[in-house]
Amino acid sequence: MSRYERWNDLLSLLAGRGRLSVEEAAAELAVSTATIRRDFDQLAQQQMLTRTRGGAVAHTVTYDLPLRYKSARQASEKQRIAAAAAELVQPGAVIGVNGGTTTTEIARALATRADLHAENGAPAITIVTNALNIANELVVRPHVKIVLTGGVALPQSYELVGPLANGVFDQVTLDMAFLGVSGIDVERGATCHNEDEANINRQMALRAERVVVAADSSKLGERAFAKICGIGEIDILVTDASADTRAYEEAGVKVVPA
Repeated sequence: MSRYERWNDLLSLLAGRGRLSVEEAAAELAVSTATIRRDFDQLAQQQMLTRTRGGAVAHTVTYDLPLRYKSARQASEKQRIAAAAAELVQPGAVIGVNGGTTTTEIARALATRADLHAENGAPAITIVTNALNIANELVVRPHVKIVLTGGVALPQSYELVGPLANGVFDQVTLDMAFLGVSGIDVERGATCHNEDEANINRQMALRAERVVVAADSSKLGERAFAKICGIGEIDILVTDASADTRAYEEAGVKVVPA
């Protein structure tokens, strides 16, 4: 178990119980008490819990880890999914990309595709995104034209949301939208945890000729709070090759295994 996975598990335990001792956490996660003490101290420094004598109590902030910590979870699967998704893009395309760990990997895969480097130095693709981290990584790539929405920044996902973000999508059309999601279910469609994120993701999908959901197998069959779009609005699902995707194919979604 990586440090980031362990932190996520610790915060989940705290969310359910409200309080944890060092010994309880060590037993739950099968690690040493010294490791848990270091974890508690580091999480307390980031104001994600409150340290107590002998343990920790739940903080009032969200227990969802910031994107930089989540990126280590299921990294190899996400990179394979990203590579397969990036292959769907044609030179000259205008692409929408929302925030998230998998979509960040897609952006990186697009940035390193040799055939997308125009000889004259002009942009070979245009990426419209509401994710600050994606814009930050790709703005230095001369073959990628970056369009960044406005909006209010969410510290957990680095996404810009709100009316200023949504307004951009009234002015553009997209060949393809890549959506990272918290869950995708045949009955409920694509969902995420935050209603503001769902709103801008929905706007992005509406402006796209094709909607591509990129999700590892842990997201399949899962449902989150806020609906992004229905299953009938999703054209392609890129996921693990080992995932059971029959229900999605029967619903009319093209599945690209990675």
